[in-house]
Amino acid sequence: MTVLGSPAERPINPAPVGYREVLRVPYAGRLLAGTLIGRLPNGMAPLAIVLGTHGLGTAVSAGLAALYLVASAVGGPLIGRLVDRYGQTWPFSAAAVLSGLALVVVAVGSGCLWWTLAGVTAAGAAKAPLEAGLRVLFGTGPFMPSWLHQRTALALEATAQELIYVMGPLLVAGIVLVSSAFAALLATAALGVVGTALVVMTPPSRSWTGGRARTGDWRGPLRSRQLRGLYLAMVGVGVPIGALTPLAVSAADAYGTPWLSGALPAVLSAGAVGGGLLYGARLWPGTAVQHLTVLTGVFAGGWLLITLAVGPLTALAGTLVPGLVMAPLLGVAFAVTGALAPAATVTQAQALLVSALDVGCAAGAAAAGVAPTWGLLPAGAASAVLVLLATRRRLTMPARRTPLTVS
Repeated sequence: MTVLGSPAERPINPAPVGYREVLRVPYAGRLLAGTLIGRLPNGMAPLAIVLGTHGLGTAVSAGLAALYLVASAVGGPLIGRLVDRYGQTWPFSAAAVLSGLALVVVAVGSGCLWWTLAGVTAAGAAKAPLEAGLRVLFGTGPFMPSWLHQRTALALEATAQELIYVMGPLLVAGIVLVSSAFAALLATAALGVVGTALVVMTPPSRSWTGGRARTGDWRGPLRSRQLRGLYLAMVGVGVPIGALTPLAVSAADAYGTPWLSGALPAVLSAGAVGGGLLYGARLWPGTAVQHLTVLTGVFAGGWLLITLAVGPLTALAGTLVPGLVMAPLLGVAFAVTGALAPAATVTQAQALLVSALDVGCAAGAAAAGVAPTWGLLPAGAASAVLVLLATRRRLTMPARRTPLTVS
């Protein structure tokens, strides 16, 4: 992952740092927990919006959920730019409050389309990019005591984020079951504010500064050809992730197994948790860019198995394989992004990577709705492999950074 120092400063045979040692670093556990709580709206809001606006029609409620994701993809890098310039405290705090209030507007005004449109747009656009902020903190020397701690911490964060997309929908379903969709929207707003508060009240978050950015350069990280290629590759990675849910619904109908529509995304996330923990528990030979290319190739090849599915069990098995490499793949992608980000743009660079994945997910979901075929899954991921191979000579870690692991 993103590390400091030169290769000469490393031990010849370093021992990996365990997850417990990372969580013993002051405030590391609180930052991870606060970020997970603050990001629960990522997994809760789309479903809560669909259920809360169901009275406006199925097509409208689904469109509003998509609007939330698109607005988030646009707003995240803009807030990240403010964080790089002014620190994490007030941009994250203001964003969380505004996003929470906007969700309250959605809950209160769900019968009025225009109020709902405005609320959903503001809630998505103002959502604080906490994941980008945490990766910046976990990937910097002043907070983590060594490059081994940084590596394990970033692997742990990439794995833990999968819990958001498992727990979020379950929380919404539970709240709706015992109360209402109105309550689910309010809970989504409250969790976003509480989680953000836990993060920004920690000393590492309060004291972090992004440095001085190049004046008059509106492009930020996009001025880097290396990052532009990486972002394009991540769009391809997002395609099968976004396409899986609508394809799972189609497969559930085709096989006559309603439970499959939820089981396939759950297996993907469960595989990601297991693969991420395994990947972060030991050191692997090679550099970050080499890891990225290999993991993307395995991710694309893994989806080929699901194209051979003849029933629910083989479909589940075909989903587990790419799931096992998904968290390591995303973790390495974020580490490479942090290493390649131009000075004073690291938070915005991380947020743009999230946006690239969101764009890919949206494209995959839309394509699966038009042409529901398993072939979308390996095809989308294969495009990421082709982009990485085409740009591999440019994806060179700068001298001020070190490789992900030792050879």
